[in-house]
Amino acid sequence: MVRIYPECRCAWFVERHQSALNLVLLLVGYTIYLLIGAWIFSAIEKPYEHELKQELKVARQDFLSNNSCVSDARLEELLIRALEANSDGVSLIENDTENSWNFVSSLFFTSTVLTTVGYGHTVPLSDGGKAFCIFYILFGIPFTFLFLAAVVQRVMFLVTLQPVSYFHHRRAISKSKVAIIHAACLTVIMILFVFLIPAWILSSLEKDWNFLDSLYFCFISLTTIGLGDYVPGETHSKEDSPHPHLYRLAITVYLLLGLVCVLVVLETYWELPWMRRLRQRFYQENVQELDSETTTIIDQDHMSNPSDPVTNHLPTIPSVSQQAASLQ
Repeated sequence: MVRIYPECRCAWFVERHQSALNLVLLLVGYTIYLLIGAWIFSAIEKPYEHELKQELKVARQDFLSNNSCVSDARLEELLIRALEANSDGVSLIENDTENSWNFVSSLFFTSTVLTTVGYGHTVPLSDGGKAFCIFYILFGIPFTFLFLAAVVQRVMFLVTLQPVSYFHHRRAISKSKVAIIHAACLTVIMILFVFLIPAWILSSLEKDWNFLDSLYFCFISLTTIGLGDYVPGETHSKEDSPHPHLYRLAITVYLLLGLVCVLVVLETYWELPWMRRLRQRFYQENVQELDSETTTIIDQDHMSNPSDPVTNHLPTIPSVSQQAASLQ
């Protein structure tokens, strides 16, 4: 009778369920990352929140003491109403005469909604607007994803696949090394032209923003987080911005182009060989085999019909699997 030692059983179990164990470790690591982030944010922001509350309480007491005709209850009612209106994008400031639902502002709203940025500074107020927003988003977000995927795929072919292939064949450098160098160069270019330069421009245009605020806005927007605490043009007067519609339109174009650039860089990193090997560690075993065999199947299918005149004369846009194969 053959005895199976506990060590052998453990090794057999780990080897058989390696991807599942990796997924569990990934889940544990992600949970720890969330908890660490929550603890750090709480430690940083809680004292600042307490200080700001104390300042507001002092300002409120000073106002009531200097205006004895105003009761505390009436002031509370006015503040609540003003805050509710401000959260809906309506301001009570006298010099703020800008209409939140003119055409350019509505275009900015639709672009932020369909790209899932969603600042929340402007929201539909009427029941008809809310109903149409649901219907519009239901078809608009898939349409936007399709549009972005098509644009990113074609840009990837021009700025990633062709340069990597060129240096691989002309300089006789391995594709893996060329791909890593190329991804690093793309990252530097993106940081410079998509984040740093726009942040510098915004800090000079927005009087209440410093460079960090502007950089924070660019990063939060182009990662589609869109917290809404910083929105360009919200504090502008006519003297500060004589062309508010043109400024808002330029911001809309920047968000769309910047999002494409960020997605191109992320897709470039996603298709690096070491990234493919990393994510395969968390696939199920049959999915790992399918993912590794897909490239071979596509290549064999493409080589089985080399004399097709249509294939020989039309430029081929590679699939994701072919892109991954070209980077290996």
